[in-house]
Amino acid sequence: MAFALNTYPITYRARFLNGEWIDEYIEKPHKTQEEETAMSDVERVKLENSRNYYEDMPLVNYTSQYGLACFEGLKAFPQKNEGLSIFRPDKNGERFMLSMKGLCMPPFPKEDFVKTCVETVKRNAALGFKPHYKSEWEKDSFMYADAVYIRPFTISEGGIGVNLSKEPYVMVINTPVSAYFSSGSSDAIVSNKVRAMPNGTGWIKACSNYVISALAKSEALKAGYMECIFLDGTNRKYIEEGSSCNIFFYLKSGELVTPELGDTILPGITRMSILELARDKGIKTTERKISIDEAMEETKECFVSGTAAGATPLSSITYQGKKAVFNDGKTGDFTADIRDTLKGIQYGKLPDTKGWMVSVA
Repeated sequence: MAFALNTYPITYRARFLNGEWIDEYIEKPHKTQEEETAMSDVERVKLENSRNYYEDMPLVNYTSQYGLACFEGLKAFPQKNEGLSIFRPDKNGERFMLSMKGLCMPPFPKEDFVKTCVETVKRNAALGFKPHYKSEWEKDSFMYADAVYIRPFTISEGGIGVNLSKEPYVMVINTPVSAYFSSGSSDAIVSNKVRAMPNGTGWIKACSNYVISALAKSEALKAGYMECIFLDGTNRKYIEEGSSCNIFFYLKSGELVTPELGDTILPGITRMSILELARDKGIKTTERKISIDEAMEETKECFVSGTAAGATPLSSITYQGKKAVFNDGKTGDFTADIRDTLKGIQYGKLPDTKGWMVSVA
């Protein structure tokens, strides 16, 4: 189970009206988590529909018509003490504010973002909707462990002409989630599509950005690859991102390189965390342009990062018919160390010395 439209019963909704955010928590129809798991497919679809449709919200709006919206993605991780902890929600809150400002929306305050994420998880957990820590997850470094996915997003007020959103809604939903990438191939291919151009919205977590990502990822999967990689739109030379994740190259020289941020690359929360963890381990980290030629010739290990991906290794990259294989197609020691450290902190196996985890009481 990666992402699934199996939303938990408690949803948060806020609306910006008359200069302030008016909010509420909505409890949708539900049974117990155990009862819902045992439901037939027909019953489950009916229940999911009752949770995911809102008759009191506009169907025709700047979001549904023109893709004017942004979102976030973060997780609450089950801990050994049966609690849940959210990974760096303050940073997601900061990015959500910047995304909304970038789309000329009134920004949702960071403090309210963190409070709301904690509260939705807490309320759903109180109803029994939460994963429980399993010691067997430790055997494969939590690669297929469960978590609560938290999805905050915006929806505009009603409108039909091309326009900006001045009175947006902010919604926060919770769903169960496990591994993002399926087992099997860990190969990547360079896409001929362009994800973002300078002076555009590539730096914003805008919904519209993911149309190209979805198309390119679909092409990669059909061709037998796990992931696709985007080059810059200007020179078609420098690596920027994966389909929905940042990318890292651990070079033969011992340098860890990730493409430098600009207005075409999303500033990932996991990305910044990995850079910090690598520096703690004494690794030279560099944020700079890296060409596809340098990456294919000089890379020892390669991995992608993100809320969903964590730190997922890529065994190879194919570009214009040429294939570069990293570490003989196996997960490298450095990648494994970074992955294990990150997951260990998130699931509470390792101490959180940085104060990244926010407990859900």
